[in-house]
Amino acid sequence: MPKKTRASRKAKPFWERGYRSHGYWQGRENLGRVTVAPPGDGAHRYHWQAGKRAGKAATLREAKLAVEHAVLFGTRQLGLFEDE
Repeated sequence: MPKKTRASRKAKPFWERGYRSHGYWQGRENLGRVTVAPPGDGAHRYHWQAGKRAGKAATLREAKLAVEHAVLFGTRQLGLFEDE
């Protein structure tokens, strides 16, 4: 009977709430963040950033989803003009 080996465990990404911001973490690596926009920024209340991608959203839920999609897209898609 073969020996059972322990599968490598990769930490699941999670959201951490901070002062006027939320951070998206995987272990000790910061994957992205959502911050509250300054007053007078129009309809977009939240700014988000994940890697080289950034944007604005009207709700916190939309901003968090944008960060999660950007992180997922960045891990699956190869960069066209990036050096390896």
